[in-house]
Amino acid sequence: MRKLNTDFCISSSPENVDKIECIVNELASRYHISPDVQGNLLLSLTEAVTNAIRHGNRCDCSKKVSISLRAENGALAVRVSDEGPGFDPNMVPDPTVDERLEKCGGRGLFIMRNFSDECEFMRGGSTVEMRFRLPV
Repeated sequence: MRKLNTDFCISSSPENVDKIECIVNELASRYHISPDVQGNLLLSLTEAVTNAIRHGNRCDCSKKVSISLRAENGALAVRVSDEGPGFDPNMVPDPTVDERLEKCGGRGLFIMRNFSDECEFMRGGSTVEMRFRLPV
């Protein structure tokens, strides 16, 4: 894999979530990312950006969502940051327990945690970094 080091920002408009698929497809093609990793990356990154726009920045188009992608140590590190106050991810209820199955909330975090190889929240919850192992 060639060196990957990409940073970009989008405004916090829900319509900008649609740009993520094109970005992931371009990255997958350029850096020969396997279809499995590409699918997991697309789903996780879409959820992270959606959460940053809706919950972090409250759809305030004057605020930005920053996205950083880096290939390092056999993995793709993806960092998404918003300008919101953050949150405690441990306080988000598990959407897979019986009493929560039909309720909203928590599914995005569940997806990010389960479709990435590592998922860490930083800066008081206003930044998430996910890592995706890349086949050698």
